[in-house]
Amino acid sequence: MSTDPKLTPAHAPHQPLTDYYANEDARAGFVREMFDSTAEDYDRMETILGLGTGPWYRGQALERAGLKAGMRVIDVGTGTGLVAKEAARIVGDGALVTGVDPSPGMMAQAKLPAGVQLVEGRAEAIPFPDGTADFLSMGYALRHISDLEVAFREFYRVMKPGAKLCLLEITRPESSWGRFFLKIYMKGIVPLLAFVVGRQKKGTCKLWRYYWDTIEACVPAAQVVATLEAAGFVNARRYIDTKGLPILAEYQATKPE
Repeated sequence: MSTDPKLTPAHAPHQPLTDYYANEDARAGFVREMFDSTAEDYDRMETILGLGTGPWYRGQALERAGLKAGMRVIDVGTGTGLVAKEAARIVGDGALVTGVDPSPGMMAQAKLPAGVQLVEGRAEAIPFPDGTADFLSMGYALRHISDLEVAFREFYRVMKPGAKLCLLEITRPESSWGRFFLKIYMKGIVPLLAFVVGRQKKGTCKLWRYYWDTIEACVPAAQVVATLEAAGFVNARRYIDTKGLPILAEYQATKPE
């Protein structure tokens, strides 16, 4: 895994991974093409290898962060709609949920309740007016955006005063042994299984190897929390469910009233 700090924005979630793309300017195109080309395999792989990130976990995380019936939700980086689906169940009306994603291929694979809308867009430029959402979610996409500060300020803009934020993310284990075994699993076993069960075998294997590299390279949790606070959020924190897998983290925050 090669990186070049000279090419990295000040608040990037990680340095450019130049084994995959040449520089930060090329990152967005690479990520979009990779997800577009492997979209038909994504839900199958997530079901087999989700490490607990299934419907139950996603729903629990949203409710822990304050999602309730009747809230209007923007789900950023919605992908195939796995978080949006749980949000629609909790709020009780699919028309209250909108998913935003830069990958048309991923959104084309979404199987969502009636009323949920999907819109092409990026975390750094959400195509909605100020003060739109009561709740903003993002599932496992923080590592794929270009600039945390830009994205978090955009989240703040589209949220109503008092709105809640929930960012689901995978975080590196604290122990060296934990990191070693997770690396073996994510960069070795998962790509092998992707080759066995995937339709887009080469691309899906590459996706899961890239997935690990972004986890390994991601900035520390304290930096994510500090950037949320700098964007104006209050009560920002990282939550890890001690009853579940310690690699599954939730960043929670509130836009002040």
